[in-house]
Amino acid sequence: MTTEQCECTAFRSGMHASIERGKFLTAMKPLPIVSCLQPRGCTYEQRVATLQGAMKDSTPIGQTASVDELCRWLQCESPSTAVDGVNRMMDLVVEKVRGTSISIERLPGHSGAGDIVILRSRPEDETRNAPILLLSHLDTVHQVGSVRTSMPIVQRDDRLFGPGVSDMKGGAYLGLTAMLEVVRRETARRPITYVFTSDEEIGSPTSRPVIEKEAAKAAFALVTEAARPDGSIVTARCGVGRFKVGITGTAAHAGRWEDCGQSAISEAARQIVAIDAMSDHSQGVKLTIGTIGGGSAENVIPANAEFSIDLRFADAAKGAAIAAQLKALRSEHAGISISVAGGINRPGYARTEAIDTLFGHAHALAAEIGFELRQAPIAGGASDANFTAALGIPTLDGLGIVGGGGHTAQEYGLISSLKPRGMLLERLLETL
Repeated sequence: MTTEQCECTAFRSGMHASIERGKFLTAMKPLPIVSCLQPRGCTYEQRVATLQGAMKDSTPIGQTASVDELCRWLQCESPSTAVDGVNRMMDLVVEKVRGTSISIERLPGHSGAGDIVILRSRPEDETRNAPILLLSHLDTVHQVGSVRTSMPIVQRDDRLFGPGVSDMKGGAYLGLTAMLEVVRRETARRPITYVFTSDEEIGSPTSRPVIEKEAAKAAFALVTEAARPDGSIVTARCGVGRFKVGITGTAAHAGRWEDCGQSAISEAARQIVAIDAMSDHSQGVKLTIGTIGGGSAENVIPANAEFSIDLRFADAAKGAAIAAQLKALRSEHAGISISVAGGINRPGYARTEAIDTLFGHAHALAAEIGFELRQAPIAGGASDANFTAALGIPTLDGLGIVGGGGHTAQEYGLISSLKPRGMLLERLLETL
């Protein structure tokens, strides 16, 4: 056998295994994700071993360039309401893509939200070959100044801490890097559309129409929210409803003994007890009173009160039934009126046969790379994956960095997960 280094041309053609998984036939074509050091003419098994070895040999900080660039993203603080910060994140995405064959479309933000950036590879091919839709949001829940106070960007062993590292700048960085690499190699089977949004943490009010428009054209949707701390990904999420309840009573002096006032706060208390009783975890229904307020002074019977309700539901029919009950809230006391605004703002993301098939494909790719991919139980938190799945698009979520502590000062991502999770995203873009 010649000692000339193998270029693994068979990774791009010839040698492949066609694996039928459910409804579609996928050509599993191992590609030169890392340089192959085997002699020319090496076997398929030797090439897979090279990929696995590359992953196992990585040290926690062995991906210095990736970690350094991700830290640069974390330094750019971008809470949903800080339009300038979110737009600077969009600038970083555009900067990374500029000079490639990828087309860039930037939609100006409106209604208090930042811009949306849409990247496309081979847009001319979309009419003949439905694209893969990648989704990432670049807004976070952490306020400007967190980096200097409660959330400095630090590394402790394998954990990288910082605002938005897992939710979801780590995943957005992995997704963008994977798209760039696959486009560079010209190995994607389908066109790729990548939508970066700026308002996911506040319910995606301006980006939802864009997401649904792009999803309607897509064959698959891949969402780069963080993987669970145990590495599992998300294939089902609860739906979400948000409601604002306003109560109007009758004000009176608190010192008057005769029955001359109607307390809006007392009515709110009665309603909250009844709403709490609607939660039924065995049926996948949970209601939370998130905020409350009312009254004008300590010595005045309050004429007004308001509170907010967060609704989570696993079953769409049950969610709709609870939403109808909330919209129909009434007082049993004369002189008190109740108004309810809001409704279901994210449909449920249900696990379907097509999603199971897609997960099976991803599971096989992960095994090829050298790790086991697992499904998490249905997630109580929602994401933009809810929109794509509700349209019937096979969707995988949680494809980003492995991490935890989301929405807290302890948010972290595992540095050692960058390489295998990035490789998985590349292989999904190449084989779907």
